[in-house]
Amino acid sequence: MSEHMKAQHVRIEPWADKDLTLLRSINAPEMTEYLGGSETEEKILARHKRYLDITGRGAGRIFSIVLLPSLEPVGSVGYWDKSWQEETVYEIGWGVLPQFQGRGIATLAVAEAITSARNEQKHKAIHAFPSINNLASNAICRKLNFSHIRECEFEYPPGSLMQCNDWRLDISTIR
Repeated sequence: MSEHMKAQHVRIEPWADKDLTLLRSINAPEMTEYLGGSETEEKILARHKRYLDITGRGAGRIFSIVLLPSLEPVGSVGYWDKSWQEETVYEIGWGVLPQFQGRGIATLAVAEAITSARNEQKHKAIHAFPSINNLASNAICRKLNFSHIRECEFEYPPGSLMQCNDWRLDISTIR
């Protein structure tokens, strides 16, 4: 089976207690290169709690990305409420573990998350803010028909500014 065909077999599942191990793997230096670096254990535990709580607050959803048929967790994808340019939108973010990158897994998982956000019919748009240097994430935005709005400074992690691309997808008209 080709690598491309393997990518057809993924699903996203709501974030759960068991995903703390995955979050620790996602926190590796090679995964956080464009995000300000790895977090402390204390921050990972706080992030895990936020991920568990976000759906109950009605403020978005976080998912683990699961490879089928093995059910192996290979990454995460999620969207959450964000005030941006005088509009309330969803922000979306994702990450796939290095050994599973280059197979189209992230593109498929992001597409599934977009469908979930669209089905909620809460916001008109979803934005992604990948670093201008993160070529793979910017390519995913292009593949999924996001519109490139502009380069911008974006605060992430809190207290640090990074150069990002602002990508926008209108989810009110996608059916």
